Order: sequence, then C-alpha cells, then structure tokens
Amino acid sequence: MTSWHTKERWSAEVELQVQFFDLDPMLIVWHGNYVKYLEVARCALLDMLHYNYPEMQASGYTWPIIDLHLRYAHPAAFGQRVKVRASIIEWENRLKIAYVITDSVSGQRLSRGTTTQVAVDMATREMCFASPPVLFQKLGIEQV
Repeated sequence: MTSWHTKERWSAEVELQVQFFDLDPMLIVWHGNYVKYLEVARCALLDMLHYNYPEMQASGYTWPIIDLHLRYAHPAAFGQRVKVRASIIEWENRLKIAYVITDSVSGQRLSRGTTTQVAVDMATREMCFASPPVLFQKLGIEQV
C-alpha cells in the first residue's frame, strides 16, 4: 500500500508484514532490518515524485546516503503489520527524509529516523553543495 498524505507535502506510506527472516535470536526484528524498511518507504516516495534511482541517474546525479539515524522505541515481531511513513523535510542543499514506523493496528510508534542524501554530479564525481534544479522540478518548486 502506498499513498500520498495531505498532512505533509511530500510524504508516502507503505504497509509491510514482518517476515521470519527479519528476526534475530530474540524473535524480534533485528535492528539492521529497519534500514530495509526505510528503503522500501523511500523508494515509494521517490516513485511518487518520478525521481527514483533510475531517474536520478538519468538526470546525471547520484544521491548517496551520507547520514542515517534510527531511534528504537518498541520492537516489531513476526507477522506484525507495520506502516512506514517517509516524508521529505529538507531539499535545498540535501535530501533529508524523516521516517516513522508504527504498528498498523494500534498506531503505536515503533521507531523513527532520518536519512540524508546529497547530490553527486556523475560527470565530475563532485558533491553538489546545493540540490540540482531537477530536484526542485520534481518537487514542484519554482527556483528564484
């Protein structure tokens, strides 16, 4: 399930079911697998903008993640349905996305985090200190 949210301008949400292969020996989701859940939501968001990784590359830029933060509040367990919301919160000089993972039934927050990506010009392999015009275009923002 993927949807735009009206509460935030650029936001997408996916619903996932926790699989057995995501569990650790304590039978809860291994902390590293939350990064995979963020990626699923991030790709849903970028798809809605028509600027996912293939489109980024076609525009002449790669967008590596340079920073990742996760805060765990409650563990997710096998079979649990979770919602992962991804929202763009910064775009001028970098692409920063905030995430919230909640239980699909109760709405209880399980985890929250952020990722930060920067544009890298593929031709020069140089990091851009401002986001390229194509990102503003995809976000529907006119640059002055």
